[in-house]
Parts: sequence; structure tokens; C-alpha cells
Amino acid sequence: MTTPSVRRNSHKSSQSQKPDKAHFLPLSTRRLAAWAVEITLVVASGLVPFGMGVYANSRSDVKRVPLSPILVVTERAIARPLALPISYGIRNVATPTNFLWTVALLAPLTLSGWQLYLLGKTGSTIPKRWFGVRVINEQGKAPGLGVAIVREGVGRWAAPVSIAYLLWRYSFAFPNLGLFTFLTIFIILGESTGWPSQKRRRAFHDQLAGTYTVGINEKIQPVKPPEEKINEVTQSENKQDIKPSQPPSAINKKPLSPNLTLLVVGVISMVTVLSTLVGTQVYIQTQESLRKTQQINSQKFLELIKIVNPDSGATNAERQQAILALGGINDTQSIKFLVDLLVKETNLSTIDTIQQALTNIGPGAIPELKRMNLFLMGELESGGNFRNIREQQLSLNQQAINKIISVYSGKINNLDLSNAQLGTNSSQDNSSFKLVLKNTDLSGVVFKSANLNQANLKGSRFRSPGEDGRWDTYDDIVADLSKTQLQQADLTETNLSRVLMNRSDLSRSTLNKSNLSNARLVGANLSSTQMIGSDLRKVILEDGILTGADISNAKLIEADLYAAHLVRVSAIGTQLSYANLTNTDWQGADLSEAYLDYANLSNANLSTTRLSGAVLRSANLQNANLQNADLSRADLRGANLDGADFQGTILSPGKHNPEDSFVETSDLGSKAAIVEGVDFSRAKNLNSQQLAFICTKGGIHSRCP
Repeated sequence: MTTPSVRRNSHKSSQSQKPDKAHFLPLSTRRLAAWAVEITLVVASGLVPFGMGVYANSRSDVKRVPLSPILVVTERAIARPLALPISYGIRNVATPTNFLWTVALLAPLTLSGWQLYLLGKTGSTIPKRWFGVRVINEQGKAPGLGVAIVREGVGRWAAPVSIAYLLWRYSFAFPNLGLFTFLTIFIILGESTGWPSQKRRRAFHDQLAGTYTVGINEKIQPVKPPEEKINEVTQSENKQDIKPSQPPSAINKKPLSPNLTLLVVGVISMVTVLSTLVGTQVYIQTQESLRKTQQINSQKFLELIKIVNPDSGATNAERQQAILALGGINDTQSIKFLVDLLVKETNLSTIDTIQQALTNIGPGAIPELKRMNLFLMGELESGGNFRNIREQQLSLNQQAINKIISVYSGKINNLDLSNAQLGTNSSQDNSSFKLVLKNTDLSGVVFKSANLNQANLKGSRFRSPGEDGRWDTYDDIVADLSKTQLQQADLTETNLSRVLMNRSDLSRSTLNKSNLSNARLVGANLSSTQMIGSDLRKVILEDGILTGADISNAKLIEADLYAAHLVRVSAIGTQLSYANLTNTDWQGADLSEAYLDYANLSNANLSTTRLSGAVLRSANLQNANLQNADLSRADLRGANLDGADFQGTILSPGKHNPEDSFVETSDLGSKAAIVEGVDFSRAKNLNSQQLAFICTKGGIHSRCP
């Protein structure tokens, strides 16, 4: 490749305008500035609509719809390589949010494509024109779209980002995204500088694409080295000796040796044939071994079921040994036979042996046990005869499933128990079976629409960190509990973080000190549930029902409880900072000493709610219903009270008559709400007594003197 020289164009058009001051900066500075502006424009084109979508999603008066499938797929595609936690399930967002976030996805791609097109066709993007920078090929022309794609897509981005990703992914820095970002920027900037020893520095992406980055007033003049000049003279002399009938392409072209060609073809053919023969032989032997094993197992199976047959004349001990041997065969027909035998057998010791054999088989027996479980449940629901017998059979089936899950804790990922009947049907159900899986690893188990009522799951884990051993990364193994019945279940100290529990029924269950951070509980029923001291940070509880629940001292920081029903909830000392509580119903709830700073309580119903001592600093109480609420000792500084209804609201306790009490009361001022600097100008239904208190304590209102 020739090394062209670059000189500044000394010719100036009489009609040219005075150059921009930015063009007097060094070329390297202008290149960096133009690149920074290009990146800023692309990033801004995505961040602006994304921020608008976040704002629209925080509005309470906007209809909510499921997140677009395109955005869900994109989110997961980005989350996996960057080790981000995947948002399991489809969450609801405001209608404009779907559109704005789609724009945030497409706008950067469109803008990047437009800049790439301009670079290929004109040699400059708009920012490059601003800073007097252009990209040219060796002929001094615009590089073309194909070269521009190689230059930007491969050289500037793909190669540096790939190197940065590999260094980050397989180093101590993983999964810290901040370090990955720093490493990426560092390598991109280093790639742009090129080799210091070069006479004229060129970035690696320019060297790869065969382009040059020059000033807008510079011209490129290729200078041929002496070697090329000598070659040109030699070629011109040789042309005189070429016969007219001989094509130029045939000059100095040596034909490939026939012997070498035959050797290469022969070797390739031999390797192909041998590979095919070996592969075929291995496949035949494997299938033959499999057939022999199946024949042996079939023979053993037939011999053993003769012994297991009650009419065989074998003793109970012999039958039990045969049953255990059937469990050792571990094939489909033996598993099906044992599952069917379990619900037919009447001898208790033999039943225990069958369950032991199924336990020895392990999770492989679950599909057949689930099949029988659903069959027996269907029989009970149909109301047929022999109800008591069916209930006993179902209980035996459930016990076998319970034992297998307990023994193989942590080794049952993707086990499908959806729709399984593993709990009672009602609080009056006196079934002898109660699912007990204390301190069990249930990560990855699918309990979708299963019945786990009154189950004892204390201390169990429904999530594990996956192969990389790190929490909150893409490969976390998470159970599915959506639409699951968990009434009166004991879930104390369980790990349900990021678990999908949409539309599940957890009424009257116990979740004290459990970890439900980032869990999805859209539309879940948590009425009368105990969640004292639980971790519910960033939990999604949209449209959830928590009537009569106890969430005292729980952490619901940044939680999303949009339109949730929280009537008569006990939330004493609960942390609800930055939570989305739009359109929530707290009627009659106790929020004493709760932390609601920066929470969004717009359009919330807080009538007759106890908010004594609550921290409401900078909370959004726009159009909130505070009728007859107790706000004594509440901190309202910085709160937005526009449109809030204060009819009958208690801002300070009433004066006590000393004759009506034997105990001397403390200073009533210490029990009053903190309203200093709070704007009540647009609050509704303030009476004269409330206004007097507001004006006296430093509040703001148009009627204050």
C-alpha cells in the first residue's frame, strides 16, 4: 500500500467564507470533539424518549398496558451478555411508555445509520463538518458505504468492545458494569490514537478500512516509493514482449501442480470417508447397546412383576425386594407400574417400600407422579364414588412427591409441577397430608397454578445464583409461582427474590422476615398476610390485595404498589421511601412512624388513616384523600399538597381540659404536624382551625397574614 503525503490546500476561493475558529484547533482535538458530539447525539436520542417514558409511567391518570414484546425481548437480549438481572414476567406500563421506549430503541439505530450513510457518501457526518474533519480513501474521495461500515462497525466498535468484553467477562471485574464501561472507553480511545512510531498517525480503524482522517482544507497526494516506480518500468518493458494472443492475466502466473492438487483432494476424501464410517459405526453400536439394555430391562421387568403380583404366592418380604429392584431398573415402564401400584396397594409396609423405590428413581419419577396426581384430583372434583379412597390415594401420591423433592433439594431445576395438587382445598380440609419442605432448595421449580395451601416452606429458597455463583445475573435460577395457591402457607424467612408470583393467592400466609425484593406480585392476593420485617424493596405489587395485612417494619423502598388495595393495613414503621403508591387505597390503615419520603401518593385514598409521626418529606400527595386522617407529628416539609382533601384531617391534637384528666399532658406543640414552609394554597376543604394552625406554624396559604 502506498503512503500518501498530506498537505494543506493553499488555494482559497474568492467566495469562501472566513473559516470557523474550531478549524484552527489541532486535528486530533477536532477528531475527538466530533466523535464526542456524534456519541452524545446518539445517546441523547435514546435517553430523551426513555426519560419521557419513565415520566409518563409515573403518572396516575394514564391507562396501563403490558410491556411491548419487542421491548421484553430486547431487555433480555441485553441482560444476558451484560450479566444484568432479567425482569421476569411482563409488567404493566403506561400506554405512552410503550411508544416512547420503542422510540428510545429505534432512534439511536436510525441516527447511527444516518451518520454512517453520510460518512460513506460525503466523508463527513454533521458533527465532523462542524469541526472541519473528513474521512477519505487513498484516492482522496469519500470512502463509500461499505468501507464506512468496516471502519465504524468493525474497526471502531466491534473489535475494541469485544476485547474489552472478554477482558471484563473473564476477570475479577465481572459483573461490575462501571469497570466494563471504563475499560471499553479506554480501549476505544487507545485504538483511535494508532501507533506512536508512525510518521503520520492513523487510528487502527482507519488502517483497517484503508482511510485517512484529514482536515477539511487538506488534500491527499499519493507518493509512490522507488520500489513501485522500478516495478512500473519493468512491467512496461515486459509488455512489449507479450504476444497479442496472450491475456495479460496469464503473465507470471504459475499453474498449480497437478500432483499437489490430487494429494489434497485425496486426503480430504479419505478423512471424510473415515469420519463417516467411524461415526456410523459408533451410532450403530450405541443403538445396539441401547436395544440390548431395553431387552434386558424388559425381561427383568416381566420377571419382577410376576413376583410383585399378589397372586404370585410370594411373601411380603419377597414382594418388597422385587419392588426395590423395579426402582433400580429406572425405565419408563417400571416407573409407570410403580406409580400405579402405589395407589392400589393396601399394605402399609409395601406402600412405604414403593415410595422408597420411587425416591431412589428421583426426579425422573415426577412426571408420572404428576400424571396420577392430576387424574386423582379430577376424580375428586367430578364427585364420583369412593371419595374417601381417592383422597387416601391422592395423599400417598403427594407423600411420594414430597419425599423426592426433599431428598433431591437443589437438583430439581426446571422440574414441572404446574397444576399439581400438593395442598388442602380449604381451611376446613382435614387432609392428613401437609406439604413440608423446610430449608429446601426449590430454585427453578415450576409451581405455576399448583395448590400449595398450608404448606410448610419455612426457610426454603426459590432462587439460586446459577453457574457463575453471582446473584442478580442473567443465569440466576428462579422458581415460577404465578397463580399458585399458597393460602395459610408458612413462608417465614424464605428467599423469594425476583420470583414470579403474579395472581398468586397468599392470603393468611406468613412471610415474616422473607426476602421478596424485586419479586413480581402483580394482582396477587396478600390479604391478612403477615410480612413483618420482610424485604420488599423494588417489589412489583400492582393491583395487589393487601387488605388487613401486617407489613410493619418491612422494607418497601422503591416498591411499585400502583392501584393496590391496602385497607386496614398495619404498616407501623414501614419504609416506603420513593415507592410508587399512586391510586392506592389505604382507608383505615395504620402508617404511624412510616417513612414515606419522596413517595408518590397522588390520588391515593388515605381517609381515616393514622399517619402519626410519619415522614412525608417531599412526598407527592397531589389529589390525595386525607379526610379524617391523623397527621399529628407527621413531617410534611417539601410535600406536594395540590388538590389534597383535608376535610376533618388532624394536624394537631385538640386541647385537653385539665379537669378531665388526672395526668398532666405534655406540650401539645410537640405532637403537632411539621408544616413549616409547606404550601397549602391549593389544598381543599381546610377549615378555619386548620388554617390558623398552618399560619401559626409557618405554613404557606393565601389567607395567612
